[in-house]
Order: sequence, then structure tokens, then C-alpha cells
Amino acid sequence: MGATFFWLRTLFIGSILCGLMSLIGCGSGTPAAMPTPPGAPQTLALTTFVTGLTNPVDLQTANDGTGRLFVVEQPGTILVIKNGSVLATPFLDITAKVNFDGAEQGLLGLTFHPNYPTNPHFYLNYDRLIGAQIQTVIAEYAVSTTNPDQADPASERMLLIVKQPFTNHKAGQLAFGADGFLYFGLGDGGSGGDPLGNGQNLQTLLGKMLRIDVDHTGAAGQPYAIPSDNPFVNGGGLPEIYAFGFRNPFRFSFDRPTGRVFVADVGQARFEEIDILQKGGNFGWNIMEGSHCFNPMTGCNMTGLIMPIFDYDHTQGIAVIGGYVYHGSAIPQLQGTYLFSDFGSGTLWNLTEGPPGTWTRMTLLSTGRNISSFGQDASGELYMLDLSGTVLKLVAQ
Repeated sequence: MGATFFWLRTLFIGSILCGLMSLIGCGSGTPAAMPTPPGAPQTLALTTFVTGLTNPVDLQTANDGTGRLFVVEQPGTILVIKNGSVLATPFLDITAKVNFDGAEQGLLGLTFHPNYPTNPHFYLNYDRLIGAQIQTVIAEYAVSTTNPDQADPASERMLLIVKQPFTNHKAGQLAFGADGFLYFGLGDGGSGGDPLGNGQNLQTLLGKMLRIDVDHTGAAGQPYAIPSDNPFVNGGGLPEIYAFGFRNPFRFSFDRPTGRVFVADVGQARFEEIDILQKGGNFGWNIMEGSHCFNPMTGCNMTGLIMPIFDYDHTQGIAVIGGYVYHGSAIPQLQGTYLFSDFGSGTLWNLTEGPPGTWTRMTLLSTGRNISSFGQDASGELYMLDLSGTVLKLVAQ
């Protein structure tokens, strides 16, 4: 059975199987069609950029002036898109290391060092299997000294290894902030409903957004240092933790002009949410799902919990896919708005802020695709990845 068919099948067989078997830990239900509200832009389209890929789940640029894009394939390869074509030789192939289970595990995220190419390193988030133990690996690799279109597969430096209790909710995104530190998310460990209570447990890295310093080593030769202003650096929780209370922050992004971090946290069975990250913040899971009580279902204690800027129910989608705040030049009407989608419905939305703290959603496109991720090129133009094997570019008609 093909991997794409497997994914499509798992989306609609109920909340338990979907939570256990799909990449992003989605909830249940078939999304209803979303009408386009009056006044929505009518000039947008998706054009095929490249196709023939295998489970594309991330798209990144090195911001080195070459215009290259790097697409991550979940089974364990990274391909280079150069001048609109995929190079025949992979940038990196670590399929022998990666545990691609046809569902949520695999090679899930890529980011380049912010000083690339002066610092010719990049960072990966992938899953591996050691015996029967699933592990998430955060690793550093170096680019080849002789060919910038290829990495050095022997250069791996493992920064962090996290044991995983279940097969799902692996998150996967990595990104550097303007502070030069590496941010990445880890899901709550999986199963359904967070049975181990990891989201609210500050003594585990699961269910968290994390921040580390990859340019320095820590105590006793630890391969990374802890930023001095991390919220739990002086106790009360693990020092890598930046924020907590997440279920599966599969995709997040920095809005460079404002410094805000938009986190799309995939919901359980009823609600999907968009958050703006706050240092030391508790985003509620598994007390809450979105802005609604989860455990208990009514009358939960919301004291101290940070509410999402937006959430939606499962009549509109089943697994939120976070994108970017648009700062390109090709589509002026989207300038400064946050774009996101849903794996189940394929709808493209944006959020507009105004007045501050108040967000309005607009439907932009019904793509008919299983969107797995977004990408952004050096000019700020946006791309959408279809898990079936296509990278699509968002354009104005």
C-alpha cells in the first residue's frame, strides 16, 4: 500500500486511529466546505513549482543569495531545488538512520544556521528507532567543503536525543530566532489525550517549545548551551523549556519584523489552534484544547493559561498547518497577514490583526490538497507542500 494512500485512509477512520497514525496527530471528522466570505481576494492561485516528490514535509532556504530551496522528504532525504528544477543528487540522504513509519515519524524539519554560509551548518529534527525505543533526534550537519549542493553525511553532531513513549505527535519544526538561538517543538509524546500528562509536566521536554544555544557547549561537555534568559534556567523546570502546554506544535514560524512566533498546535478531536509564543507561557494542553476545556470537559481551571489568538472546530478541518506572515511583494493584499491551512480540508486562510490582539480570518482558497507544510523563499513569497508529492507556489492571477 502506498504511503500517500495510507495517509488519506487514516484521515477519516476516526479520532483514535487518526491521532495514532497520521503525521500531524489530527482529530476526527470530515471537514465541511468553507464558503468564501464577501470581499475575500479573488486573485490568488497555486501554480505547480516542482512535483514527483515523496512525502514532502518542509521547505527551507539557506538565504545565501543563490535562490536555492531545500525540500525535506519524510523518508529521510533533502533535495535541492535550483532554478526551478530538482537536482538529481540529494543534498542529504539519511534514510538508513530515519524511522519513517508511513505515518508521523521520519525526517520532519530543517533549518540553516543564521550565519550561513559563513557558518556552513544546518539542523535537522528526525525520528529513529533504537531497538524498540523511538527517539527524536536534534542534529547538526555540515555542508560539503567542495560542493555547496551536497551535505557531508559523516558530519552529524547529535545535539539532543529525546525518548518517545508512543508513535505519534512528533512535531518537527526548527527555526532560529533573531537572538541566534535554535527553537524547536516537541509533541506531547503521543497516544491520545496526553495520558502521561506531559504537556503540563515541566520535568519532561515533551509537549514543549524549546530553545538552545548551538554555538556554545554546556556544562560537562553538553553539545549545546542554555540561553541565560530561558524561563527555567534557575529551576522549576528543565532549562531547555521556553514554553509549555502544547499537544503537537507541528509547524511554527517567526515573523521577522515583529519578532512574534506563530505556533500552529494540532488539536485532539474538536479544535485546532494558532498561538503566539510567550516565554515561560502555559498554552493549556491537556487542560484545554484551543480555548475550550478538555480535561475536564467543563469547568476547567484556566488560571494562568494563555489563550490562542484563533481556533476553529472540526467542521472546518482536522489538523492545522501553520504557515508564515506574508512579506512578499507579489500579492500586496496579503501583506502583513498570517497564512495557514489544514491538512484535511486543504483550505488556505489568513489572519489579520486589528485592533491589536483582535484577529479576523478570511478564506483565500480551497486547494483540494492535503497540505503538509508551507515554505518561504528569500523574497518572502510563499509555497505550499502537498503530501502527495508537489510543491505549489502561491501567486496572484
